[in-house]
Amino acid sequence: MEISVFNSKGQDTGRKVTLPESVFGVEPNEHAMYLDVKQYLANQRQGTHKSKERAEIAGSTKKIKKQKGTGGARAGSLKSPVFVGGGRVFGPKPRNYSFKLNKKLKAVARLSALSTLAKGDRVVMLDNLVIDTPRTKDFIAILNGLNLTAKKTLVITNEVNTNAVLSSRNVPKVKIATASGLTTYDLLNADRVICLEESLSVLEELYATK
Repeated sequence: MEISVFNSKGQDTGRKVTLPESVFGVEPNEHAMYLDVKQYLANQRQGTHKSKERAEIAGSTKKIKKQKGTGGARAGSLKSPVFVGGGRVFGPKPRNYSFKLNKKLKAVARLSALSTLAKGDRVVMLDNLVIDTPRTKDFIAILNGLNLTAKKTLVITNEVNTNAVLSSRNVPKVKIATASGLTTYDLLNADRVICLEESLSVLEELYATK
């Protein structure tokens, strides 16, 4: 698949690059993508939720009324779940939501996400991303040139670009990630993916099917 290469001003350079089939042309595996996104979201959960059961409620254990003769149900403690202020039955407890996935499955998920984006014409190729000093205005100008201001955008760089990260952190709907730090969630959550020319070789080296 060939796509046009744009410069940082949003102008077509007249050149085209071929997206490697081993990265952008695989048959998407929906279940692999589902599992990888599920793991990513599960890992974001703190798991610190907690409610008190009747044994943990502060209060007297004295029987609140006699067993018989009141005309009502028998009751032994104000800490019972049937009373306001009592303990909760089977309430949430702190737990770890994370789970393990094999590296090969995660690689398949990323390849599937990249291929899905390519098939949907959602990949934009940029020749370079040069920002001399961190300025939000300069980064927004690049998005305006590419007509991507109102879209959720993921920028894939070959290495950490500090100036670009600092310039984009106040821009809504934009995330910058290195080729080695991609997640399936970020790929599928983006409306458009800006890929730098120099990051193609990194993607192919990291994720290409052998």
